[in-house]
Amino acid sequence: MKAPALHTIGKLALATDVTSDAIRYYEKEGLLTPITKTGAGYRLYNEDAVRRLRFIKQAQHCGFSLAEIRELLTLKNSDAACCKDVRSVAIDKKLQLAHKIKALQIMSQALTELITICNDEARPLDECPILAALETSMADKRKKGTSHD
Repeated sequence: MKAPALHTIGKLALATDVTSDAIRYYEKEGLLTPITKTGAGYRLYNEDAVRRLRFIKQAQHCGFSLAEIRELLTLKNSDAACCKDVRSVAIDKKLQLAHKIKALQIMSQALTELITICNDEARPLDECPILAALETSMADKRKKGTSHD
């Protein structure tokens, strides 16, 4: 029987399109562990590390933070967890993303309104309606006591 292939950190980085620095960081964060080290101190990884890094990358692509990925990996390796637990984490992430999207849409609309009021690009800065609107908005917030500086 052929021994399983082991990868150095460089080969693992190439196989997964993840930088060596990122792999070291994931190790530091407890998301990845080398299977062994050589006598010279080189980290060696097996195919499970390749699968785990691909999982991490895909989860990041879906918006999961490293803490959330750690939670998913913990659930994945738990005998007590079930698909419902993972689904719950995914639903929470989806709700967080929806909230962020709404906040970004509000910011985008505010910028659209500011851009619209600036219809004379040749005005001097002290007459710029965008700067004036931003200053007025901050002054209004301070008067109301809602500034979060």
